[in-house]
Amino acid sequence: MGDLAFHVALLTIGVGVLYYGAEWLVRGSARLSATLGVSPIVVGLTVVSFGTSAPELVVSTVAAFGGNPDLALGNVMGSNLANIGLILGLTSVIRPLEVHGRVVWREAPIMLLVTAALIPLGWDGMLSRGDGFILLIALVWYLVFVFQTVGDEAPEILDEYEEFMKASTARSMLIRPPDVLLVLAGSASLVLGGYCIVEGAVQVAGALGISQVVTGLTVVAIGTSLPELATALVAAVRNEADIAVGNVIGSNIFNVAAVLGITSAVQPIPVPQELIRYEMVAVMALSLLLLPLLRSGWRIHRWEGGILLGAYVVALLFLL
Repeated sequence: MGDLAFHVALLTIGVGVLYYGAEWLVRGSARLSATLGVSPIVVGLTVVSFGTSAPELVVSTVAAFGGNPDLALGNVMGSNLANIGLILGLTSVIRPLEVHGRVVWREAPIMLLVTAALIPLGWDGMLSRGDGFILLIALVWYLVFVFQTVGDEAPEILDEYEEFMKASTARSMLIRPPDVLLVLAGSASLVLGGYCIVEGAVQVAGALGISQVVTGLTVVAIGTSLPELATALVAAVRNEADIAVGNVIGSNIFNVAAVLGITSAVQPIPVPQELIRYEMVAVMALSLLLLPLLRSGWRIHRWEGGILLGAYVVALLFLL
């Protein structure tokens, strides 16, 4: 019982360290990008989305190298479920999200395509190094797409991202040592928190007799999704719904293309058939549910947020 309490504490501490690590990494990277003259909307759609996905990358990499591939896959699938069902659902229940940006509805189909690509890639029971490089090529294409299309965005959306970045970062014409230190401290904290989470989650799962996939889908996924939740809530409170929705969609793309792409390119990941039939299908179903909600007047109402939350709970119960 003492060992269980210790590993639960280790898991909890890991989530806390991971959250602050992601926060520091995002803040430092966003400030450096702004200093280098990168457009605020590009920073919001790439740097912030990738930074909030960094916990998933660290945890999945550590889990895969530690011989716990089920935890790595469960973490990514669970995080994508939580991003749509829990984060967007909870955020829109608190404050309805009115979406205007063309980037959002252009990226939603990309999110679906990248997620759907996992099914044929993992059908042979393995995400190989070749599969990882395919996902990384998709990531590069997505980044090029973002850079090429941000100029087509409506001026009010560009202003929305400008205001968000001004409020979130201190603009400067020079690269400041504190910003570099934030990036380094954030990166170190992510690694430390990732190790704590993986070690704690594996031991707790073993002690309670539950699978690592289930642990990854629930506790670990929610823990690594906290940066996305914080970003979405802040954006919603500031009435910047496009940023809240865009960050979730961008993070889901990064979770699949970057996290699983990098992880499997370095260390091939076995894919159980059950995960393809259930977890991946659940993620696809919730992602598809988001499209009509976004298109219903480009606004996610409170009752629609309730549907997303309910669908998330139903999906978890189904998977468990």
